[in-house]
Amino acid sequence: MLVIKRGRAVVFLDKAVNCLFEHYSWNYCCSYAPIFCRQRSTSLEMSPPMLLVHGGAGGIGDARVPGKVQGMKLALKAGLPLLMPAMECGGHKGGSALDAVEAAVRAMEEDENFNAGYGACLNSDGNVEVEASIMEGSQLRAGCVTLLQDIKYPITVARHVMERTNHTFLGGVSAQKFALENGAVQLPQGSLVTQSARDALAQFKKQQAEGKDTTYATTELDTAVKERPGEPGTVGAVAIDAKGNIAVATSTGGITGKVPGRIGDTPLLGCGTYADNKWGGVSTTGHGETIMRFNLAQKILANIRYENMSAQAATEVACKEMTERLGGTGGAITIGPQGDIGVAWTSRRMAWAYVRDNEFIYGIDQGKVLSEPFE
Repeated sequence: MLVIKRGRAVVFLDKAVNCLFEHYSWNYCCSYAPIFCRQRSTSLEMSPPMLLVHGGAGGIGDARVPGKVQGMKLALKAGLPLLMPAMECGGHKGGSALDAVEAAVRAMEEDENFNAGYGACLNSDGNVEVEASIMEGSQLRAGCVTLLQDIKYPITVARHVMERTNHTFLGGVSAQKFALENGAVQLPQGSLVTQSARDALAQFKKQQAEGKDTTYATTELDTAVKERPGEPGTVGAVAIDAKGNIAVATSTGGITGKVPGRIGDTPLLGCGTYADNKWGGVSTTGHGETIMRFNLAQKILANIRYENMSAQAATEVACKEMTERLGGTGGAITIGPQGDIGVAWTSRRMAWAYVRDNEFIYGIDQGKVLSEPFE
């Protein structure tokens, strides 16, 4: 594939590629896929297509780590075939960043090791109220939902808002009604609640009763009892496909002990999620009130746009500044317009992962990058 660098942008000559497919067999063209997707540099810079996921930032207990790692691997297995055209992972012709991030997040919404869907945090009344957002960077279309209860796959509801309405954000009763009218599964009341979530809420209320400061409890303290592995985390995915289209999806249950009706950063564009083909895509995680006040996703993209930073530098600088100025912690995953990636956080831990050359590359502790075969 011929690539022309224009400033910081990369222009793919799709007409040339389409011409190849018109005159040669699909199998013949696919034999050149590794060339099209060749790694451009070392470290964390990658070439498209790329799918990067996170499983939340905060005080992740050791017992929670194996489940998060396995959950992220399953998320990548769900998303990569929809992203990679004719690659070894069994991808489909075309490849779609939007389809990939939705599928990856849906997989994590089913997993109690994450704070999204099943296993989500409980509000002060002991109920799950979930929220999600999805955005694509070619036309800046987006869909956001909040305060959904007992609904399976909130991220798909968010996509339906984007594609089936003239609106961008629905919440509460109206969002619930819209979800059911558009095929969402209404689960029995309390189906998304896990014992770990109940234990975390009980510990949170105990801390409150003891007069302890719980402002950052769900991102800095292990709020679950000792027998439990600690709190799950918000989930997110960022992808860039072979056409250079960027998409982002983020889903969460919020924070333990939140007031019913509280809305966090996840469904807010520029805070929890943002995608723009010109500058990149970001999904954030951490203390929602802090991320909202700092506008973390947009700050990262502003660093790329105005400060000429790489995705990695932009993410590191923004996360550090946020915590220095506001005190709360968090993290983010970023993919730049040329496919370079950024991963950074100021919380104690953050789970993140991607696949390169059939290697599952992941991390959860600061300064440690691990890898194993992607099977």
